[in-house]
Formats: sequence, structure tokens, C-alpha cells
Amino acid sequence: MGLIGSGNIGRTLARLAVGVGHQVVLSNSRGPETLADTAEELGPRASAATNEEAAAAGDIVVVTVPVSAFPHVTAAPLAGKTVIDTCNYGPERDGHIPELDSKSLTSSELLLQYIPDALLVKAFNNIFFKHLLSLARPAGAADRSYLPIAGDSAPAKAAVTEFIDSIGYNVVDAGTLTDSWRQATGTPVWGTPYGPYSNEKGQPVGEDGIRAALAAATR
Repeated sequence: MGLIGSGNIGRTLARLAVGVGHQVVLSNSRGPETLADTAEELGPRASAATNEEAAAAGDIVVVTVPVSAFPHVTAAPLAGKTVIDTCNYGPERDGHIPELDSKSLTSSELLLQYIPDALLVKAFNNIFFKHLLSLARPAGAADRSYLPIAGDSAPAKAAVTEFIDSIGYNVVDAGTLTDSWRQATGTPVWGTPYGPYSNEKGQPVGEDGIRAALAAATR
């Protein structure tokens, strides 16, 4: 797994991934030397690299950056690759982006304009990073939680589903990238089903709960 961006969600995904045997290549905008301690803490399955190297290395690549940084995501090494978009739009952080303010595009559709040859899947954007870490469960566990994913490529969604399963979650298919607004910031499935941030352990959520939250979204 390659990581473009290594903030809270990125580091949490890296921890879960190395814990089940995946190799992880971390990167950020400040250079690999700033991630040396993180890679060392994660152990021998983790390494730090440039964004381009992480993109080239990953069978699956996770883009987990501010939406305002989309223009800086390098397209060439992501061509033909399954790419997970964890990003959420926040005008207070990203500045106002007309296409997103008008809702003519989802943030994933905007990212795809910068990496048009990637096979993009929206995932992990609706869960607090501490809940993502604490709610992971083995396959078959009665209290295993579900995460929504959205994308236009069936093979890419299958690959992301397999990865998500490997790190401790089941998946609800939430449709296409155009449908991914249903899991965007402030929607019923965003954060709330897994419990308040004040409860760092979170609460497990089954398939029905996630489907109901997606269905309750309004635009």
C-alpha cells in the first residue's frame, strides 16, 4: 500500500495494514525524512518515500490529503492503479471551490480530474481515525463494523473491499463516485454511526445501520 499523505487517517491505515502483513510506503508533502520516526515505529513492513515513489510502489494507493492539495497529486504513477480517496472537503481549510460549493461535482470527481487514469474508490472518509483503529475486528466477528465505499470501477471496488476486509471491516457498496456525496462531511453516515469523538473506542455498526444512514442523506 502506498500512502500519499500521512495524517491521522493515513497513519491509522498504515498501522492496521502492517498489523496484518501488508507492506506500506508512507509519504507526505514535507519529504520522507519527516516520516522516518513513524516508519520506524510501524516496523520493518513500513518505509518512507517521496509521493511519487509511494504512488509507484503501491498495488493500492491511498490519497489522504486536503482537497486544496489535489492539484499537487502526481497523475502519472497512478495511471491504471486502484486509488482510495479518503478526503473530505472543508471550505474553512481548503478555501471555497466553486464546483464543490455548487455541488456540481463530488470531491472524488474533482480528484479524478487531476488523476484521470486512476481507478478511484471513495473510502475511510466517514470515520474518525481513533474509531477506525479501535473498531477493527477479525473476519466473522459478530460485532464487525461496516464502511461505505463508492466508485465507478467494479474491479477497483473489489480490490478495496478485499483490502478493507483484511484490516478488519466489512463493506457497503454506496454506488458510484457521483453517489459519494452520501458519505461526505455532515451526512448521516459521516462519523455519527460510530459514536461521538469523546468515546475513543467507538461503537460497532452493522450493514443495516450504514445503509439506513446512506439512504437518509439529503443534498
